[in-house]
Amino acid sequence: MKMLTPRTRVVTRILRGALTALCAAPLGLSVGAQVAPPPAAAKLVAEPAAIALRVGQSLTVKVRAYDAQGKEIPNAFVRVQSTSRTIRFTETTVTATAAGKFEATATATGVNGAPVLLTIPITVTWPALTKVEITSASTTLYAGLTTPVRLSGSHADNSERTGLTGTWRTSDAKLATVNRFGDVTALAPGSVALSVEAEGQRASKTFTITANPVARLEIGIPESQLRTGEVIHLKATARRTNGTVVADAPITWSYTYVPDDSIAPAGLPGGAGIVQFDRFAANYPGRYTLLAQSGAAYAQWAVQVNPRDVRQRIEVTSRGNINTTHTSDLWPWTGKDGRDYVLVGTWGGDGWGLVFDITDMDNIVKTDSIRVDARTINDVTISPDGRYGVISREGASNRVNGVVILDLAVPAHPKIASTFDQELTGGVHNVFATTDYLFAISGGQKYVIIDVRDIAKPTYVSEYRHPNARIHDLWVRDGIAYSAQGGAGVVVVDVGNGKYGGTIEAPKLIATYQVNSGHEIFPYFQKKTGRTYLFVGDEEMSRRGRVWEGTQYSLSGPDGKPPRGGIAQTSGGYTHIIDFTDPTKPMAVGRYHLEDYGSHDIIVEDDVLYQAYYDGGVRVVDVSGELMGNLTDQNREIAVFKPYDPDAFTANAPFVMNAMPWKGRVLFTDFNSGLWAAKLIPKPVVQ
Repeated sequence: MKMLTPRTRVVTRILRGALTALCAAPLGLSVGAQVAPPPAAAKLVAEPAAIALRVGQSLTVKVRAYDAQGKEIPNAFVRVQSTSRTIRFTETTVTATAAGKFEATATATGVNGAPVLLTIPITVTWPALTKVEITSASTTLYAGLTTPVRLSGSHADNSERTGLTGTWRTSDAKLATVNRFGDVTALAPGSVALSVEAEGQRASKTFTITANPVARLEIGIPESQLRTGEVIHLKATARRTNGTVVADAPITWSYTYVPDDSIAPAGLPGGAGIVQFDRFAANYPGRYTLLAQSGAAYAQWAVQVNPRDVRQRIEVTSRGNINTTHTSDLWPWTGKDGRDYVLVGTWGGDGWGLVFDITDMDNIVKTDSIRVDARTINDVTISPDGRYGVISREGASNRVNGVVILDLAVPAHPKIASTFDQELTGGVHNVFATTDYLFAISGGQKYVIIDVRDIAKPTYVSEYRHPNARIHDLWVRDGIAYSAQGGAGVVVVDVGNGKYGGTIEAPKLIATYQVNSGHEIFPYFQKKTGRTYLFVGDEEMSRRGRVWEGTQYSLSGPDGKPPRGGIAQTSGGYTHIIDFTDPTKPMAVGRYHLEDYGSHDIIVEDDVLYQAYYDGGVRVVDVSGELMGNLTDQNREIAVFKPYDPDAFTANAPFVMNAMPWKGRVLFTDFNSGLWAAKLIPKPVVQ
C-alpha cells in the first residue's frame, strides 16, 4: 500500500491488546500493557509563523503542539499540508515549484478527537531572472500569416522559469504586429526586429518577411468516424499554386461541433473536444468539423464521433472481512502448490499480515496470519516467481523497522525467512520485488536495493537517493526504476537495463519530469501504439480551500490509536498521464480526474486501468489507444464500486487502498472493511 505519509512521528507507540480479524477469528494474544493516552493538543505553533521562500529553496519548518496547560507535547503527531500541489512538506522542510501566495494547514488531535488547526501563510517568489530568449521554428515569416514565437527564461543556476510573460514589441508595426502572447502577424515583405522584455532582461531577434506562397491546403486525415476519447493526428499540407509543398507554413487548427441526440437535450457541455500536440480527441459524441487555416488558405474535414460505451456491471463475489483494524495493501500470487493466495497488510494493526486462499474467488478463505514488530504494515509484495514475500515495517518497537522476508515454500502458511534493516531505519513505506532483487524505500529518503537470491541471507547491493525530494513509490520494469518523488515529480533511473549506463550495483539517473505529484506511479507499455505511459497519482488528504473541503478526518484519536467508528475519511488529487515513450522528451497528455475524490494505487493491464480511488471506490477504466484529455469526460469508465459496509471499522465509509486484476477478477482492499473480490459481468451479445 502507498498510504498516508505522516509529517511527524506519532505521539507515542501504543501497544494494543488482543486483535481480531477475519470474522472475529483471534490473531494473537495480548502483546503488552496499555499505556496512558497522550495529551490532547490545544494549540499549534509554527516556526516560522509565516513561510517565505524562493522556488527551489528548501526551508526548515517546525510545528509544535501544546496541551491545555501550555506544555509542549513531545513528538506530537502533526500533519502539515498545503492547498497547492506546488508546495511540498517533508517531516522538517518545505519546498516549492512555483511562485505565488498559498496556505498550509497543520492538524493535530485535540480534546475528544476533534482536530486542532493552524493556518500557515506561504509566500513563494522566483529567483532573479538572468536571461531571456526568443525561440521560433524559423526566422522567415510569410505576409498574411500568424506565427507563434515564444519567450523562455532561466535563472543563475540555469533552471527554467515557467509561466514567464513579457512585454513584446516590433521595430515596424507596418511590417508586423505582435500580441501579448508572442503571436506575430506578418503584414508586408521586409525585415523586422522583434523584442521582448521581462523583469529587466531583454532579448531581440530579426525576422525576414516574404510574400505568402500558400495557395491551398490539403487535409490528410483518413478517419471519418471515431469514438469519444480516440485520438487522431491532424495532418494538412500547404501548397503553392504550382502544387509544390510549403514545408514551413504555419497551420492552425480549430473545430466546430454539433452535438448528437444524446447530448443536445441536456444542453451543450463545454470543452467538447481537444486540439493539442497536432492531435484531436473528442470528449462528447456528435459531428465535428476540423478546420485547418494558413492565412487565406482554408480546408476542413468532418468526423462523426460515436459514444464510447464500455460500461459493465461489477458484482462482488466474496469477502475477507477485516473490521477490527484498518487494512492496507494486498498482493496475489500462485503458490508452488498450484493454488492462488493473497497477502494482505494492516494499517495501525500492530504488525499483522493475513494470508487468504483465493483459488475460488467466490469463496475466499483465510489460511494464516503473520505477526511482525511494527505498528503498521504499509506495503506487501510477492516475487514474480512466488518464491518469497515481503512485509514492510513502520513503527517498530526499536525504531529500526526494515523489511521482513517470507519463505513461501508452503504458501498457505508462510514462514519468516529473515529480516533486513541495513539503511532502512527510517521506516519502510513501500517495497517492490523482482525475482532476484528487492527495492525498499527508506524513510522517504531513498530506495535500497537488496539481493534476495538467498532469502535467508539477504545482502545490501546499492541505493539511489535523489536530491531535494521525498520518495513515496516506485515500480521497476525492464531494469528501469520509475519513482514518484515529492519535490521532483517523476525520477527514472537505470538499475540494470544498461541502455543508459546503469547497473544494479551502480544505478544511474536517466531523466526527471516535474509533475505536481509524488505519490503513486505505474509505467505501462501499450502494445498497440508502442507508447510508454506513466500513470502518476496524487495523494491529498486535506481538501481545505476547495468547494467541498471534506471531513477533516483524523488518523488518530485522543488515545493515539486509529479511531474506531467516527466519520468517513475524504481525499483529493488525481492521476496524471505522461507519455514517456522518449524519456528525454516526456509529455503530459492526460489525466483521470474526479474532483471530489483522490487517487491512490494504480495498476494497468491489457489497456484497462484498475484504480484505487480512496473514497471514490474502486474504478475500472478503459485506457486503450492514444490518450489525451480527461478520461472521465470521455466515458472511459467501465465500472465503479464503493464498498459500503455497516460493520466496517468506520461504518459505511468506503476508502479503497489498492486494486488489482487477478485471473479475470478484481481484488481490492478497503481501509475500513478489508479484502473484497469482484467480477465484471460481460455485456450481452447483440444479435
